[in-house]
Amino acid sequence: MKKVYASAAEALEGVLKDDMLIAAGGFGLCGIPELLLQAIKESGVKNLTFASNNAGVDDFGIGILLQTKQVSKMISSYVGENAEFMRQYLSGELELEFNPQGTLAERMRAGGCGIPGFYTKTGVGTVIAEGKEHKEFGGETYILEEGIFADLSIVKAWKADDTGNLVFRKTARNFNPPAAMCGKICVAEVEEIVPRGSLDPDSIHLPGIYVHRLIQGEHEKRIEQRTTRKREEA
Repeated sequence: MKKVYASAAEALEGVLKDDMLIAAGGFGLCGIPELLLQAIKESGVKNLTFASNNAGVDDFGIGILLQTKQVSKMISSYVGENAEFMRQYLSGELELEFNPQGTLAERMRAGGCGIPGFYTKTGVGTVIAEGKEHKEFGGETYILEEGIFADLSIVKAWKADDTGNLVFRKTARNFNPPAAMCGKICVAEVEEIVPRGSLDPDSIHLPGIYVHRLIQGEHEKRIEQRTTRKREEA
């Protein structure tokens, strides 16, 4: 089965539609599938729900889809650094479902493993627990969280072979593997596609069975916040 496509738009052809639930990898601006996000923007699909750790910034990442009002709901852990997100949320234009980071990652992983739900102590006694089933185990209270089963997963990796085996580079691994697992269709963008058999099997972070389509492209490596101090006098 062909997995390698010439562009993000080609890789998403026939996949996108309005009202989709999309799981996106990345943490801050690290490891985000920027080429696929741009292609989603250009496709014009709307009323999207994104499960992603954060919503990018105003002009990068998922933030570009907020600018065009193509996103109606975010399932996220951190939503700072994005003025347009704040404006839409406070004005009631955007729905937000807060999830602790570990819970969000496990919800994605659970969906990828076919697990419909799990119990966790995280969030007990907070607004996170409102409306969720509570259950006691060993005298401790837990809440039920549901697995995420996305219509589409979009992720970014460092290297891949043509069968879709992925290798992530350092912290860019972040949410990408669990996000990739939970989608009915997973599209990955990578910096380099290497010959089949050249990847060390023990170094593969995500098996190609999870990846359905693949593109190679140039990527912009942004720093979210740069903090420096004045050079000391010699």
